[in-house]
Amino acid sequence: MTETRRYDVALADEQASLRRVAMLVASGVEPGPLFDALAGEVAALFGADISAVVRFEGDGTVTVMGAHGGPHSPKARAPIDPDYVVGAVYRTGEPAGFDLRDWDGEPPAVVRDLGVRSALATPVVVEGDLWGAITIASLESALLAGSERRLADFSALFATAIANAQSQEALAALAEEQAALRRVAMLVARDVSPSEIFSAVSEQVARVFNSAAGVLRFEDGSAVVFAGVANIDIPVGARWEFQEGMTSAEVYATGRPARVEDVDWSSVEGDVGEASRQHGTRSIVGCPIFVEGRLWGTIVVSSRQDLLPPDTEERLERFTELIATAIANAAARQARAQLAEEQAALRRVATLVAEGAEPEAVFSAVAQEVAHVLDVALSAVVRYEADGTATKVGAWGHENPFPVGTSWKLDQTILPALVAATRLPARVGNYAEVPGEIATALTRVAGIHSAVGAPILVGGQLWGMMMALSTEEKPLPDDAETRLAAFTELIATAISNTTARTELIESRARIVAAGDEARRRIERDLHDGTQQRLVSLALVARAAAADLPAQSSDVGEKLSSIAAGLGAAVEELQELSRGIHPAILSDAGLGPALEALALRSPIPVQLEVRTKERYPEPVEVAAYFVASESLANAAKHSRASRIDVALAIDTERLLLSVRDDGIGGADPGRGSGLVGLRDRVEALGGSLEITSKPFGGTSLVAALPIRH
Repeated sequence: MTETRRYDVALADEQASLRRVAMLVASGVEPGPLFDALAGEVAALFGADISAVVRFEGDGTVTVMGAHGGPHSPKARAPIDPDYVVGAVYRTGEPAGFDLRDWDGEPPAVVRDLGVRSALATPVVVEGDLWGAITIASLESALLAGSERRLADFSALFATAIANAQSQEALAALAEEQAALRRVAMLVARDVSPSEIFSAVSEQVARVFNSAAGVLRFEDGSAVVFAGVANIDIPVGARWEFQEGMTSAEVYATGRPARVEDVDWSSVEGDVGEASRQHGTRSIVGCPIFVEGRLWGTIVVSSRQDLLPPDTEERLERFTELIATAIANAAARQARAQLAEEQAALRRVATLVAEGAEPEAVFSAVAQEVAHVLDVALSAVVRYEADGTATKVGAWGHENPFPVGTSWKLDQTILPALVAATRLPARVGNYAEVPGEIATALTRVAGIHSAVGAPILVGGQLWGMMMALSTEEKPLPDDAETRLAAFTELIATAISNTTARTELIESRARIVAAGDEARRRIERDLHDGTQQRLVSLALVARAAAADLPAQSSDVGEKLSSIAAGLGAAVEELQELSRGIHPAILSDAGLGPALEALALRSPIPVQLEVRTKERYPEPVEVAAYFVASESLANAAKHSRASRIDVALAIDTERLLLSVRDDGIGGADPGRGSGLVGLRDRVEALGGSLEITSKPFGGTSLVAALPIRH
């Protein structure tokens, strides 16, 4: 065959090979099979024993992407031999050749290992960047002259194939990333818990980057806590202290993304070194997570084999935004729930205050509500005394070393003393650092770590303080003092109400006592003065009538009539004095006084007196007049055939009941009699209940405290 003929055949073969390669490139075959096919075409066309497509990694190594002949396997990595053709291309970006006949000295290692006699390599440039090289080698003969130019034609096709593959990979990666972002965004929109979001983000990021991933929360400025993990054997909740070389530590220090690559983990100690050795980590990238402008944590990805792409930080930011939204949403939900719980607690306490509950009940209720709202182990209401001590008047919690009623000197305490001195809220960060028996007892018995207190001001004066005590090592919320203040205002209102109520009761009691004393004085003056004078005059008139002669019968009759009138006036005056203040009540007591009332009643009275004790005079007087007014009303309006009156003692209350079987229908709000009775009873701290259904009779029950 002539030289021309051989050239034409070679050219035809080359063109056919190029067309086949071009068709493979155009068909979008996967990169692995495509590179192997290309290596085979090149080897066949150039009569080479070995051919390979290699990618430069930028770290002095190459990765075999496709090969024909020889020991190479796909994805195998090897150092670049600077004396071989691949090293020359990597150095210069130009084609390079090797012929053992022209080589002086020791040949390159790859030549010795494979038995190469000649080799060629041409660069593969993708979108202006040196991507790798195509290399062919012969074990028997020298490669044909001009092969560098012909091989360059294939490198152009290789570059196109690689660009297409990279474009396809980029599109696939973008699609997968967008799908991952959508999945996470849907979880965020559904307001699932942050822990679920952290796990989902870790899994999606690990899938997108084909790596291990984790969401880490910064804690105390010195450590991270794993909130979500994927593809790495680290449990959620694990806590790692910051150490040199940690991407998360650098992120915390700078607030910017951080990257660590190709570290010799064998010399790194601690959790980071151990985990990286076990995982075979080559590349780590961390990106900060900001929540409402504050650095919350970081998301970290780590790769075993390949370096993470240069745009990893930018792509991670899209996930950190979703995490930040989820955390902010959760915080908002928690804040709303906290506000609702706090408002409900305040309403419950306010209801107690409005109902006039005793301060002790309010103190206990407030202590319990504060403990639940602030999620603390103990809470207490403390009252400052005039002698420089503080007394616990309300508390809630378990393992409390100081029960209600315990008093301390202010100089023995920290928090009560601070509040007393400043009249401002105060807190203790760590009771373990506080000297004294009280602090020791709190830490030893109840495990208290920190506390916060707020003053209770009543009428502008410092009355006491409210305090919340926590067993957690983390500090109490920054707004704890403000939240306590809302409860201290209710305590102050309860104390003010009780004081005002007590003053009102005492004032009314003084008025009633003054009235009773006036009645007693009037009754005494009538008995000792006017009544005695009338009795004396009646006696004088009868004596004068008896001394008259028989012929003066008309004068005697007049004197006798005068004496009878004076006697009737005395009886009327006695009845009037009994209505003002019955002498029998002062002399004999409530039982006999009620018997006298029963005897005078026009309606039969069934009287049952179960106590014969004497009670404070205001109590007996009030009970007497309740019975007297009730019997008088029954006689006037009830049309009853019987009245039952009962007197009994119930713990510390005197109970008087008056019931009739009349027509009922009495209106406690009409007429001054019943209103006056209620005022008298309530002035003593008692109560008066009246029931009067139409045709169902009338029932009246008075309860009077014995110790007013």
